[in-house]
Amino acid sequence: MTNAIGDALDGVQEVELTVTGRRTGRQITHPVWFVQEDDNVFLVPVTGSDSQWYKNVKQTPMVQLAVNGTALSSSATPITEADRVDHVVTMFRDKYGADQIASLYPKHDVAVQVPLG
Repeated sequence: MTNAIGDALDGVQEVELTVTGRRTGRQITHPVWFVQEDDNVFLVPVTGSDSQWYKNVKQTPMVQLAVNGTALSSSATPITEADRVDHVVTMFRDKYGADQIASLYPKHDVAVQVPLG
């Protein structure tokens, strides 16, 4: 893992995720919550597989994560296996609180893995 992005993520609640629009081809940036495990960042789309940014990642997996002036471009991998998605959602609950996840994330049928290295 690059130390710069790993250090920048430490103690941060959200990152800026930039995806490529599947219709427009434009760069679209969203603030998103994340969890980190080993050399990967995991994201959960708020409305699951219905989220626009998730649909964009499926079409164009190259994304950028940015936090505090540090950015990383990487290829995102959608996660659709229920047990892996549940693991990521559990990490989200641990980081942000079960109440927050229950109220803000009504659908969690997918997640996204972004390698940091």
